[in-house]
Amino acid sequence: HSAAAAECSCSYPRRVFDCVRSRAGRAGGIYASISSRRGERGRGLVGVVGARRRLDGTTSTNEKVAALRDYFAAAPHEDAAVALGVLSGGRQGRAVSLTLLRQWAAETAGLPAWLVEESYAHVGDLAETIALLLPPPSEDTGQADHGLAACMQSTVHALKEAADDAAKRVIVEDVWRRLASRERIVWHKLLTGGCRVGVSKTLVARALAEVAGLDPAVMAHRLMGRPIETAAEFAALLSPDETAADSRRPYPFFLASPLDDDIASLGDTADWQAEWKWDGMRAQLVRRGDDAAIWSRGEELMNEAFPEIAAAALTLPPGTVLDGELLAVRQRQLLPFAALSRRASRRRVTKPVLAEIPCVFVAY
Repeated sequence: HSAAAAECSCSYPRRVFDCVRSRAGRAGGIYASISSRRGERGRGLVGVVGARRRLDGTTSTNEKVAALRDYFAAAPHEDAAVALGVLSGGRQGRAVSLTLLRQWAAETAGLPAWLVEESYAHVGDLAETIALLLPPPSEDTGQADHGLAACMQSTVHALKEAADDAAKRVIVEDVWRRLASRERIVWHKLLTGGCRVGVSKTLVARALAEVAGLDPAVMAHRLMGRPIETAAEFAALLSPDETAADSRRPYPFFLASPLDDDIASLGDTADWQAEWKWDGMRAQLVRRGDDAAIWSRGEELMNEAFPEIAAAALTLPPGTVLDGELLAVRQRQLLPFAALSRRASRRRVTKPVLAEIPCVFVAY
């Protein structure tokens, strides 16, 4: 790039575009080549890059499950827990703004900002564009093998806690000096909260069930609810024994789906059963052992938002699971959904809020 910058302005962007086009077009893009020095089942970002390459390179369900199984079987539990959060579609916060990332990349690569934008328009993916334009790593790239969890803690989490943009830039540029482009692209996506992998939770559950030697339904059950965040929680996820979390887990929600066949295929309408469509929030109430839990369809535990319902659930016989709807109701009148949303978003519900927005659970 510095050599290109020394030439006339007309050849300067052409050389950069040729570089981006050449690198981005190599057999399947940046994921197509994994370092020959380290296998694709390596630790840290190397293992993630290898797994993602396999997932992106096939449409076969069985091959996707095999890729996930191989990764989870080889990864340390602390790394597997982090990867599981990404694969399960967990919330990913942005540790640094895209504007700053563009600016720092342009300055590090010695390119004008407009040329970075034009390259982005050509490639179509900012994480890949920056990875392609940055200079090669100037330090040992072995950092990519130090562990995904350790990498996240020392970079992404550290960036969120950095005092100012200058401190953030120091961290970002240090990582750029240590990671090869194929690891940088994954790190960029983790950094900006845009790391998405095209696999369903069902496939993830199947892969983990194969690793643990459990029934896929049991694994799907364990994956619902609170995210798996630590090595100990991931180890418990794979345990052949019943875990404490098993008693609180909801069943997978039975959701409506389009009817592909003729409506007559459903049989005699006299045998149909219909229920009101309430303007509420789908939930499961689980009463097992000495505990009761309220789960949203998004697999979030909601006891703190609806303490009166959780307390009432304790009066049910142990072993009871109800599927139904949470509703905001005052004096037998249904309140707007916005009122219910206010309750659901609260970590702590005060007595005034309980009085203002009383709620009920209507079982199907």
